[in-house]
Amino acid sequence: MDTHLYFSLIPESLIASHLTPDQFGQYYATGHGFKSKGQVLFFELDPSFRHPFFAIDEALAKCEVHPDGRPKNSVYVATYRVLEHIPVSALGTLYVTTAYGATLALAAADALPAPASGLHLYKEIAPVDSLVASSQDPQRFYESIVVNPSKFVRFPGLFFVELDLGPLAADPMAAAGRDLPYDNIHHLREGLIEAARPDKTSKMVERVQSPEFAYRMVKTGSGFYYGNGPDLVCYPMPSHDDLREHHPLWWRSANK
Repeated sequence: MDTHLYFSLIPESLIASHLTPDQFGQYYATGHGFKSKGQVLFFELDPSFRHPFFAIDEALAKCEVHPDGRPKNSVYVATYRVLEHIPVSALGTLYVTTAYGATLALAAADALPAPASGLHLYKEIAPVDSLVASSQDPQRFYESIVVNPSKFVRFPGLFFVELDLGPLAADPMAAAGRDLPYDNIHHLREGLIEAARPDKTSKMVERVQSPEFAYRMVKTGSGFYYGNGPDLVCYPMPSHDDLREHHPLWWRSANK
């Protein structure tokens, strides 16, 4: 039975499992008996990946089939300081799982998307969970925190997603925002206006935010970003039309 290495971002952990990605997504999102629900984001790692920080071989040895033949759901390798020790080169597919256990596979893009005009909204997912308004495109935003930090606070790496701002991206002061599913739109407007100032690049909107968010709000043409040190990769989110046509079950599950 094949053993997989999964890197979960919610919560940040490294896990060995016999389950396929679809099976693991459902197991991790809903638990046994469908008694718990929560969104899940995880990478499948290169099975040859090893790092002295992780006791991977020891964990794999413990990932044994149950006596009755059932696969081993999970063996936790690490739950602390995981992201900083996993390079971009070890990443495989990113799996986006709804709270109901439906899983969507996303492949890495060959290159980062071209910078888009307007303001941006970034949800940092690991190792912190903040919501940030910014005038910087994803690459410059990442570099300002990790590669060449402009402030005292810096991270060794970051996993984040760009969320859609609709008309607020161009006109945060006057554009309508009533259809956006964000709490406290007035506060979000203030953050965007602050981030647009010539002497400012980013503004914290929420220091600590719920790990869950509306998948439909992931910005088309952008998506999920994973960086470690100088390396940054994008996992683009398909358009809503593409999701409706090619992944209808996942799309319906994501919008329940």
